[in-house]
Amino acid sequence: MPQPLAIAIIGAGPAGLTVANVLQRHGWRADLFEADAALGARDQGGSLDLHPGEGQLALHKAGLFDAFMAIARHEDQEQRLADHATGELLREEIPEPGAGDHPEIDRVVLRELLLQRLAPDTVRWGVRLHEVVARPDGRYDLRCQDGLAGPYDLVVGADGAWSKVRAALTPVQPAYTGVTFVELWLTDVDRRHPEIARRVGHGTYFAMHGGAGIVAQRNGNATLRVYAAIRTSPEETDRPDLSLAGMTREDLLARFPGWAPSLLAMIREADRIAALRPIVALPPGTRWPHRAGLTLVGDAAHVMPPLGVGVNLAMLDAAELAEALVDGGDWRAAQQRYEARMLDRAGEIAAQCAQSFEEMFEKEGGLALQAQLDAHRR
Repeated sequence: MPQPLAIAIIGAGPAGLTVANVLQRHGWRADLFEADAALGARDQGGSLDLHPGEGQLALHKAGLFDAFMAIARHEDQEQRLADHATGELLREEIPEPGAGDHPEIDRVVLRELLLQRLAPDTVRWGVRLHEVVARPDGRYDLRCQDGLAGPYDLVVGADGAWSKVRAALTPVQPAYTGVTFVELWLTDVDRRHPEIARRVGHGTYFAMHGGAGIVAQRNGNATLRVYAAIRTSPEETDRPDLSLAGMTREDLLARFPGWAPSLLAMIREADRIAALRPIVALPPGTRWPHRAGLTLVGDAAHVMPPLGVGVNLAMLDAAELAEALVDGGDWRAAQQRYEARMLDRAGEIAAQCAQSFEEMFEKEGGLALQAQLDAHRR
């Protein structure tokens, strides 16, 4: 069946690239616009575990599942929860070798995987969208820094929390949760920091208490990313990435009084503070009036606190949208059906995610997290 419409995808993250891959697998093409100048222009963030019914399913639909399984870190699925005051383990989950169905992959490696089979001219790197412009004929132009691109029948916003495509559909914007993740890196960790490497193991390590947390995550290339999570004060504004820009390691340590030295070592011994990441979220249940030719996937539609669901939902959104379009029939009706299903699913998950995140940053956050992990295991 010939492709009936011109499609633009905004954002070459996992969601946008999944849309493009599934479309291409069915003989369709799209123009993909990405603000990054190149694949490695900036750090892509930490490791991801892709879930069988979501991220992995999307890779099946894109024809990339076997390639993913060949490079995923199956050995990094361990999980540990420690007491904040003593560092003693409260919970430990170590899958048997060959078991576990949530293998890890670094974000940059996933992006490379999703790029490898796309036609070379699919992604237009270094193009930042400023505005979606509606045309009298019902199509859309894209106002970018270098002028207009288009016209397009369908524009897919895969451009994250601060989506310019979403701005054409609704004025609703993400709100700061009051929690900021201070990201630190420990490189060559097995050789340079063997005690921390042993403590964290091969997976993710948590300690939560009193509105603060330390989360360490094994990445590829013998790297640990540590997220020192803190509640900020009203005086630090809703832009702590600016108000805390001069934060030192000692400033950060002062926010963890009474914490075990073994946990504070993850901050003390880190190579550096790599980033300040304010955690933002859209209100659970965010919706918008349907508008033919404009739609959203992933964080652009439903950004949530980082509890392991974001990229999985984003990739599932993307695969379902692409398949709805190529299945034939009225593409406008297909878009509307996709949105109804995606928004219903996201609304329920976003509400659960918001509640779980709030519980983690209460006084007894460690106990709340332990209960959540136990419930998830069942």
